[in-house]
Amino acid sequence: MKVAFLKDVPGRGKTGDVKEVNDGYARNYLIPNKLAMPASASVTSEIAAKQAAEDRRKAKAEAEMAQLAKELDGTNVSIKAKTGAKDKLYGQVTTTVIAAEIEKQTGKAIDKRKLELSEPIRQLGSYEVVIRFNKDLSSKINLIITAEENT
Repeated sequence: MKVAFLKDVPGRGKTGDVKEVNDGYARNYLIPNKLAMPASASVTSEIAAKQAAEDRRKAKAEAEMAQLAKELDGTNVSIKAKTGAKDKLYGQVTTTVIAAEIEKQTGKAIDKRKLELSEPIRQLGSYEVVIRFNKDLSSKINLIITAEENT
């Protein structure tokens, strides 16, 4: 029996696949558990339409990420922090602080988990921070840590 999978079934098929399975397996397991439905012309066209819409959504999201990466690449972000002796910071500058400052200065929201720091920043200076949007797309920003003025 040909069925169209509605959900991923390990070892059998993924969502949207149309495959031939044993009749008993389809009638007794896949269809009652709403994992698949009998494949017909209307079902396959509906699945194709859903898949096309999903592909368009993914392409749009990737284009937006690429645009954001292009806009942020090479951007200078400055953070003022309290310092002690020898230009050491009180506390540290973490990805959370950097993400908040990027959003404040550029208006672009960045997830802190996308920022790559080898370790938290504990000294004044200039640092290069990589923003990894996905495995193929990344951009670099210049992070400048300056001393906060004491009044």
